Amino acid sequence: MQQPHEGDGTLNIILLGPPGAGKGTQAQRLVERHSMKQLSTGDMLRAAVKAQTPVGLKAKAVMEAGELVSDEIVSALIGDELDAMPEGQGAIFDGYPRTAPQAESLGELLASRGKKLDHVIELDVNEDALVERITGRYTCATCGKGYHDTFEKPAVDGTCDKCGGHEFKRRPDDNEETVRTRMAEYRAKTAPILPIYEAQGIVSRVDGMADMDDVTAAIEAILGKR
Repeated sequence: MQQPHEGDGTLNIILLGPPGAGKGTQAQRLVERHSMKQLSTGDMLRAAVKAQTPVGLKAKAVMEAGELVSDEIVSALIGDELDAMPEGQGAIFDGYPRTAPQAESLGELLASRGKKLDHVIELDVNEDALVERITGRYTCATCGKGYHDTFEKPAVDGTCDKCGGHEFKRRPDDNEETVRTRMAEYRAKTAPILPIYEAQGIVSRVDGMADMDDVTAAIEAILGKR
């Protein structure tokens, strides 16, 4: 069996971050800059069902019976995706693993293909600052220009800088309770797997509250370390 890669340029990473941390933007930049493939279990499942692959048909039968898709099926999906990727292409795992058995399974899937997990990168956020960032957002109801209670107020209170409108609106989800609930859900999902990867010494944290370009630069610096 081929040994786990050393310096062949392939990177396999898990990218973690709560809603509002900018994970989607950073994953897209990694795809564009490094030709990596983002592997989202939800997307893979839908694609396999649609394509009627053997794993997809098995998953469809389970879902139609109202049951949860097993780890075995998810592992088979990821194995198929890894096998279909060109040599040298790295993977970004999104939404998987979420449990200790899934983490173990992913390690085995990679090892059996001569690969390994290089980095687990978490976009770290200050919960109170994230609440302030999200709950302070509002827009002009007329032209859609964005404002913030603290960081970007109109020059004249109650009047849009762009169109002169006086009506403003906020998104219903931009409230403290929703933001804190999503943070709690995120922590519950990542709590089982972070200690496993911390023990392997491959977890890095990046300030998700920083400017998007600074976050990208910090991720690039981590990926540069072998």
